[in-house]
Amino acid sequence: MDITQLILDDHHEQRRLFAILEQIDRSDTESLSAVWNRLAAFLDTHAEAEEKIFYPALLEAGIEARRKAGVEDETLDAIDDHNEIRDAVAEVAKHPVGSDGWFGAIAGANEANGDHMAEEEREGLTDFRRITSLQHRHDLAVAFTAYEARHVLGVEPVDKDPKTYIRQAESAPDRG
Repeated sequence: MDITQLILDDHHEQRRLFAILEQIDRSDTESLSAVWNRLAAFLDTHAEAEEKIFYPALLEAGIEARRKAGVEDETLDAIDDHNEIRDAVAEVAKHPVGSDGWFGAIAGANEANGDHMAEEEREGLTDFRRITSLQHRHDLAVAFTAYEARHVLGVEPVDKDPKTYIRQAESAPDRG
């Protein structure tokens, strides 16, 4: 098991759920709500799991590999992306399910999430595989899976200041 593969698997599931929403008839608001509620909870939980487990580990590994500036930039961008995704998810709730506004907000959430996933897959996940051992990635995968399992119904979505996040992650007591 590898945390980078688990994250990729989550990304695939997010893409699949967005695609399912596009295929449900607009008048079937019960199904649209059910799928969206699952996806919204999944997006929030996934982002929080990354922020609690993956990104602190990426920062630590990057510092140890003397790539601090690069991983800090990737993390700043990722936290900012997560905030954008949370805001896009919140926007969906402002519209009646199945309406043009609702589908427009869904498209906005899909775009924000898609941009984030593509960048993360090109940068953070690739860098992490290059600078960490499979055993470390396995250990993190166990923690990531357990976190998502404990929060399967979702988490409280809270935007974070990216610079404060990095400062706190780099000064965490378990670091080093």
